[in-house]
Amino acid sequence: MPTQKLKRSYRKTRYILYKETLIDFKEHFWSFIGSFVGIGILAYIQSIHFSGNDAVYLIGSFGASSVLVYGIIQSPFSQPRNLVGGHLVSAFIGVTVHKLAPDIIWIAAPLAVSLAIILMQITKTLHPPGGATALIAIIGSDKIKALGYEYVFSPVLVGVLILLLTALVFNNMTSSRSYPSHSSYHKRYHKIRKRLVGK
Repeated sequence: MPTQKLKRSYRKTRYILYKETLIDFKEHFWSFIGSFVGIGILAYIQSIHFSGNDAVYLIGSFGASSVLVYGIIQSPFSQPRNLVGGHLVSAFIGVTVHKLAPDIIWIAAPLAVSLAIILMQITKTLHPPGGATALIAIIGSDKIKALGYEYVFSPVLVGVLILLLTALVFNNMTSSRSYPSHSSYHKRYHKIRKRLVGK
């Protein structure tokens, strides 16, 4: 009897691992296109407005958000509320902590990230790259620090909205992908698309 349970558990585990490692080329294709276009638009805006190596619009947390928003679109962390809210809350906390303790990095950095996590939990907007957004407000370049609360609106809000709009388009291109995961947006999008193609 225990041997049969063990064999059954082994078969289930093998099946789950097999299903999880299947390669879906369509999924990979749309993940690539979405992230390429989203980050590409941000890089283009960066190249138009700023010169040199100091990246203002291309903050590191946007790369991590792209992994969630284009690669794991069903995750609760990648939904629009979490994407936008998590970054905005974290940016606000990061700038506030930097203004309160600008020269004490060993207190400011952990305080900004920790407060950002707590506030994201309270507002139900937990988005893991938000911690990096708060940290960038503390350890970023002088250009980013000089922005003050403007950092919340540009680059954070502008960048997040670009990523979100790109995700709404590319994550709904096929009927197998739907973003946001628990909304009727996907159905409306495909109805409008069928009307446009049908005419």
